[in-house]
Amino acid sequence: MIKTLEHIPLEGELPSPKGAALAILEACRRDDTTTAEIARISQTDPALAGRLIRNANTAANGRRPVVSVTDAIMKLGTGTVRNLALGFSLIDQHHAGPCRGFDYDGFWAQSLLGALAMQRFSAMAGIGAAEELFACGLLSQIGRLALATAYPGPYAELIGQADAPGRLATLERERLHTDHNELTAALLTEWGLPGALVEPILHHECPDSAPFLAGSRPYQLTRLFHLAQRVGGLATAVEAERNRLVPELLLLGGRIGLDAEQLATQIDEIVRNWQTWGELLNVPARALPGFADMAAAPSPGNAQGPEQSGLRVLLVDDDPTSRALLAAALGDTLGHQVVTASSGEDALVAALQFSPQIVITDWVMPGMSGLDLCRALRAAEWGKKMYILMLTGLDAREDVAEAFEAGVDDYLGKPVDLRMLRGRLRAAAHYVQLLEAWERDRAQLREFAAELAISNRKLMHAAMTDLLTELPNRRSGLESLSKAWAAATRSGQPLSALLIDVDHFKRINDGFGHAAGDLVLREVAAALQAAARKDDVACRLGGEEFLVICHNADLRSAVSAAERLRKLVAGLKVQVGERRLALSVSVGVASREASMTDPDALVNAADKALYGAKESGRNRSCITIQGRLRCFS
Repeated sequence: MIKTLEHIPLEGELPSPKGAALAILEACRRDDTTTAEIARISQTDPALAGRLIRNANTAANGRRPVVSVTDAIMKLGTGTVRNLALGFSLIDQHHAGPCRGFDYDGFWAQSLLGALAMQRFSAMAGIGAAEELFACGLLSQIGRLALATAYPGPYAELIGQADAPGRLATLERERLHTDHNELTAALLTEWGLPGALVEPILHHECPDSAPFLAGSRPYQLTRLFHLAQRVGGLATAVEAERNRLVPELLLLGGRIGLDAEQLATQIDEIVRNWQTWGELLNVPARALPGFADMAAAPSPGNAQGPEQSGLRVLLVDDDPTSRALLAAALGDTLGHQVVTASSGEDALVAALQFSPQIVITDWVMPGMSGLDLCRALRAAEWGKKMYILMLTGLDAREDVAEAFEAGVDDYLGKPVDLRMLRGRLRAAAHYVQLLEAWERDRAQLREFAAELAISNRKLMHAAMTDLLTELPNRRSGLESLSKAWAAATRSGQPLSALLIDVDHFKRINDGFGHAAGDLVLREVAAALQAAARKDDVACRLGGEEFLVICHNADLRSAVSAAERLRKLVAGLKVQVGERRLALSVSVGVASREASMTDPDALVNAADKALYGAKESGRNRSCITIQGRLRCFS
């Protein structure tokens, strides 16, 4: 359930849009707002106008470029324009702020990269308007900026204590009685974003616990927002963090049907767009290696050469004599790779760089004790897998119990007996082997999950494709028509449909056999694809009947398309044995009218026109205008 701002305890100010963005937000709350009014407001801010035009052209995907603000708003829709104006306004205002621990530029770099990833992957999945989801992706973490603005001092402390996004949210709830996801959802609701998009954003950091039915649109959106957020993490990640992100991205990409090569291509293109948008928005977008290079990079601590052997051991002791003797025993006598540190603080740095499998630390040290070091390691995700052996001269039960509660795996009394140390290390080696076996099994499961996702994607494609003609099938075509109808409703652009029927097809089947009929259908399907415009969608409804959905086409344009197709088919000659068959089609044309309430009405009008074309002698196009027929030949 999404909380409103009134139900979230807040003390400081929150980020809010200003200038043209605020005026657009207020205008969009009125029922009588027009596109012309939104365009007039946008033109008062040249930077905003330019950004809207650029976003519309990014979404145009090769179509006629948008050159005016009005055209951009018509293309994007007022809801998307409102959301984009919000995001751009907040970026301009918050390149810096009072929270010292909050990386403002890094936040926007991640948000922008994630937004572009959301735009790209949502377009591939066909799950919603890519431009609208770009804007939602840009604002999907705005609660973090809000908390940094409202609580600059306390939030800086929380950021310093958190070592993962999930941990940050927990600390936020404990200290501030809300978290950035909850606050993001409340702000987006306050700004007028639809709940159908806000709810997936609310749950996107933990998609497995989201309360959505598997396969539903909110379920898919939640996972796409999660994938986009993880891609956004590449914006500020150091090399070691990137190495940890890559396997997760490969798995998440597999779930939407992308193998490693396809995912690399998409992410590299997203990064290029990110760098272009970064210049436009004054957001730092640094150079990143190609995704394939990231995937090929060795994980930290695992780049062992063939000549290296033994366990990776970090030895921590403030006494230089004890440290040197024990390091020699571990390295020269027992054959392990040893890195030493003289304090707990130095040990934390060494652990991050060396990624040891085993940490052997003295308990009593000045500054950070061995017990404090253990707690610090266990608090970090990368330190939870290390085997920690504590060296101590203490043997009281309460001391030993405290050590185990702090996360120590085993302890050894001082002075160290080499035989006892060897035995302890044997147990540690067994633990390391089990852990590595578990990680290999986990990697295999991830590969299996990715392969399964790809197989499911292929099955989905097969379920939506006509096997004979390789056109979209009836189910896919009608879904495309519903989406086109919804888009035309939002934008006010015209929409037309062509119903095509192969003339005398039964005679062909009866006289020359079904193989000849199949050949004819394939030839007509190829002609459909050749005659259709780039944005048109052609599908086979069944039998000898086809449907073409003409986006942004009025009745005159649709008639031209129908005649172009009819004449193309009339010029075909299909070789069947020693005969060359002449073909023709009849076409019914209809455009969306004010009286039509749904896509079925458009199809019914086109079907009526098709019936008229066949009754008028076939090999002609026929249109319906408010129920009246008119044919062309």
